[in-house]
Amino acid sequence: MSLIKLQVSTGNQKYPIIIGNNCLNKIKKFFRESSINFNQCLIVVDKNVPKKLINKVFKSLSKKSIIIHYFDANEKNKNQRSVDKILSILLKENFNRNDCLISIGGGITGDVSGFAASIFKRGLKFVNIPTTLLSQVDSSIGGKTGINNNHGKNLIGTFYQPSLVLSDITFLKSLSKREVICGYGEILKHALIADKKFFSFLNKNSSEILKLKSPLIEKTIFKSCSIKKMIVEADEKETNTRKILNFGHTFAHAYEATLGYSKRLNHGEAVIMGIKTAAKFSLLNKILSIKEYELIDKHLNRLNFQSNINKLFSSKNLNKILSFMKKDKKNSTNKINLVLIKRIGYPIYKKQFGEKKIYFFLKKELIK
Repeated sequence: MSLIKLQVSTGNQKYPIIIGNNCLNKIKKFFRESSINFNQCLIVVDKNVPKKLINKVFKSLSKKSIIIHYFDANEKNKNQRSVDKILSILLKENFNRNDCLISIGGGITGDVSGFAASIFKRGLKFVNIPTTLLSQVDSSIGGKTGINNNHGKNLIGTFYQPSLVLSDITFLKSLSKREVICGYGEILKHALIADKKFFSFLNKNSSEILKLKSPLIEKTIFKSCSIKKMIVEADEKETNTRKILNFGHTFAHAYEATLGYSKRLNHGEAVIMGIKTAAKFSLLNKILSIKEYELIDKHLNRLNFQSNINKLFSSKNLNKILSFMKKDKKNSTNKINLVLIKRIGYPIYKKQFGEKKIYFFLKKELIK
């Protein structure tokens, strides 16, 4: 399948998203077309990315001054300490604002690298090469950067758009089935909040998409990115409609934080659990019909992933889950803001609920 190009236009930046097989072979061309020129660049590389693919990038930039920083990408390292290591390299090597930082890795690597680029001398050129399905359909688009701390997930960060996003499908072949399902969770979320036809497409083709079959996987990534592009362009700084992208995430982030960002539950898996929880909460609060809920639930069950929260948590975790939900950055009062769903393709993002209501709902879900 030929390369697909999406152009994202926000108030601060215009940049392309390139999707396809073997994009890495044309990096020089894409840099030239995006007017990305620099004397030196720092490449932040996720240690898990296959070296033969990273070498393609190095060869394409062989005439440039390159510094490589390998990053152990996990939620526990998504912190200020990791950002400081990147900033120290940039300062020591006397980078200027016309130089470039390139991220090669999943969403964690992109978030940490993007945050460092955004605060170094108030803005360094940033190129994102996402290597997981999750990052290709979600975190690489829209300019959100961020790190975690003891109080919760992504509570410190910036909005900083990249100069280029390069999504090479070749990277996905190195992913485990677990990682592919994680990325699919965000794809499903985009369908649920914006496009019932896309949901029907996923319903029909999910097994082949999860096997990364071409051209279905390219079409799926393109459609998912197109949905996020549309939402981001309408509301870059998340003051209004962009909040719908958090469907399932208020629950998901609390689940991750409650487990201390353990390998038992990664972000994509938490999102799938969060989607199921938010859909059930929508049903019980008479926002979502039983028919629409069952469509969502059946689809989740076909993923062959355990999405029931009572398999990971018990009632003794309730207060901790609630404490993280109360600290969610979308909250502006003492109530908890939830993005819910009225029907597939129609989310609701201005719903606030008291802590007790959510407490008793979760308690019932946990004692099943």
